[in-house]
Amino acid sequence: MLNLKDYHFTLPDSRIAKHPPKERGNSKLLSYNKGIIEHLAFRDLVGQISSDATLFFNDTKVIPARIFLRKPTGALIEIFLLEPLKPSKAHEEVMSTTNTCTWKCLIGNAKKWALNTSLKHESINFTSTRTGDNEVTFTWEGCTFSEILTEIGKIPLPPYIQREVEENDKNRYQTVYSKIDGAVAAPTAGLHFTEEILEELKGKGVKIEYLTLHVSAGTFQPIKTDDISEHPMHNEQVLISKSSIENLLNSKQIIAVGTTSMRTLESLYWFGVKLHNGENDFFIKKDDPYRLKPIYKEEAINKVLAYMEEKQIEKLTGQTEIFLYPGYNFHICDGLVTNFHMPGSTLILLVAAFIGEDWRKVYQEALDHDYRMLSYGDSSLLLPG
Repeated sequence: MLNLKDYHFTLPDSRIAKHPPKERGNSKLLSYNKGIIEHLAFRDLVGQISSDATLFFNDTKVIPARIFLRKPTGALIEIFLLEPLKPSKAHEEVMSTTNTCTWKCLIGNAKKWALNTSLKHESINFTSTRTGDNEVTFTWEGCTFSEILTEIGKIPLPPYIQREVEENDKNRYQTVYSKIDGAVAAPTAGLHFTEEILEELKGKGVKIEYLTLHVSAGTFQPIKTDDISEHPMHNEQVLISKSSIENLLNSKQIIAVGTTSMRTLESLYWFGVKLHNGENDFFIKKDDPYRLKPIYKEEAINKVLAYMEEKQIEKLTGQTEIFLYPGYNFHICDGLVTNFHMPGSTLILLVAAFIGEDWRKVYQEALDHDYRMLSYGDSSLLLPG
């Protein structure tokens, strides 16, 4: 049994980055390559990546998922969007819908908002009706839900950044390549990349691919069980194009930019395994990697491509609650670009699964060399070899 206390370390509050660096890309980079650690600037990343590598980026876009409404009595109600329910569970479709949609939400001050009652926004024609304990239906006129959120919503900074949202966060808590609305937390490994760094990588011959995982608030959910395997993992929507999947077969080294990209790629592999076993539902449960028998990577990817050919689809959509912790064998990813994570979190477990016990050495080096931690903090390149 894996014990959670073995994946804790002391993280002083002063080391948690409360703001991004003044300039995007102006952060530190800890390079871990086959056990050897170097301390670099993030802009040195280009020199650390092989020209025959393919980097996979998560192009999800953070939505202004926090909505504040006030009752006639003065009570403030906060609605935190978690995942769409109607008219579809597909983020892209719901964000472009007009007139009405329903979401699963966290509701602050919920005791003061009765079921089946409505609240209206004070400045625009926008009504929120509490239709369930954690369910809210929104109605409005004349624009898309994405446009409504841009007007009234706030960017959902992580709970450990204990300050009000500032104007700068609208841009800096978003990657330069963000494209598809749906995340309620940023894929933070990508926050360091600038257009210039991306162009330098391409100029070197490095292939750039994009996939989508809409990061949910569950990424911040603490582990409360002593036995790590009993932790209930959150479910997230993933999308990946046929061309990106084809390029997995042609890549000599696959590097995931962020834990969300890594979870997507490893989930794709297990979908291939499920297809091999006669299961065609792209929903990767947290225990699937620990109960299914592995097959060769190429076989799994080809199973997925054959499925897409049969269904005549160019983009694959699925759901994953994959849980990567020590004992997991990686099938797709050879490298990882990632920030430094919270002690005892699912993300620390992912790092420990990827580089083994050296995770302790990496984090101690980062602490000893004044690295800034968590979402707005510094970065690492992990190449276990």
